[in-house]
Amino acid sequence: MAIDFDDENILRLLDVKILQILQKHSDSKHPLTQQKIIDYLDTDFDGEFCDRRSVGKNIRSLQAAGVNIKSTKRGSYIVRDFSESELRMLIDSVLFSKNIPTDKIQALIDKLKNLSSEHFSAKVKHIINLPRLPHSDNAQVMSSLDILNDAIHFKKKISFIYNRYGKDLKLHPRKKTPYKVSPYQMAATNGFYYLIANTDGYDNISHYRIDRMTEVKMLDESARDNRDQRHKIEGCVGGLNLPEHMAQSIYMFGGKSIWVKFWAKEFMIDTLVDMFGKTFRILQEDGDRLLIEVKVNETAIKYWLMQYGESVEVIAPASLREEIRRTAENIMKIHS
Repeated sequence: MAIDFDDENILRLLDVKILQILQKHSDSKHPLTQQKIIDYLDTDFDGEFCDRRSVGKNIRSLQAAGVNIKSTKRGSYIVRDFSESELRMLIDSVLFSKNIPTDKIQALIDKLKNLSSEHFSAKVKHIINLPRLPHSDNAQVMSSLDILNDAIHFKKKISFIYNRYGKDLKLHPRKKTPYKVSPYQMAATNGFYYLIANTDGYDNISHYRIDRMTEVKMLDESARDNRDQRHKIEGCVGGLNLPEHMAQSIYMFGGKSIWVKFWAKEFMIDTLVDMFGKTFRILQEDGDRLLIEVKVNETAIKYWLMQYGESVEVIAPASLREEIRRTAENIMKIHS
């Protein structure tokens, strides 16, 4: 029986089939001619559906419906939301994330690959051959992220069990009772995902590794307002300034931020920008040395400065200079 291509139901069916073909096989570098679309209708859906005139009619129908299809002399293709380089960056972010459970990695990568054509998928096929990378053992991470996102949006407190690794290399609760906090933001840094929050009973900001959190629950109790001037949270006066907070909170230690001055070798400029962004100031130059001033977490800056040994010298505060000196002496005793 001959197919009536003016039949509205057939046109709708062809719309769907042609859209699926364009999504799978086309991109800006691989537009499809009307004949190629007919060929794919035959191979992908096991039957000849229409002629070129009908293909053109269906493409125009899809375009009228708001589907972003570009038609050129070389053929038609789907205009993608993400470029190939953008998708590759997203895939690498998933692949090298230490927060996402291993069993979720491939599923997420497959979803990202499906946002482009088969031609892109072929280019990133090699990633499955990479050596096994370290990922979280916590199977609750993805559901925790959903709960945390809702709690931040609705300004509700949360409770959770916070864990650490034991000698058996498995996660165990730090304490039997749940933590209760007011969540403000989530942030990725140093290869991990952190919750930035205020812990009940304290007046400062705390950071919690999300991959170490289990049994996360959103509570009915309203979160503490970090903009409330009557009950100030240290480091959060007037609300949490995330870029400023992240610049000061290298390594995501808790505690206060202080102004630090230190001499650094000029070759460390790249390192300074990587760690502090452009929040530091150069106060003075002396040969190949620069006098740097930056506001940063007090505990974290000690460990950061000690990484660079002879390339840095702390000037202020004097208490930090003395603490680094004592730590260096203790290290020398241990290794003598």
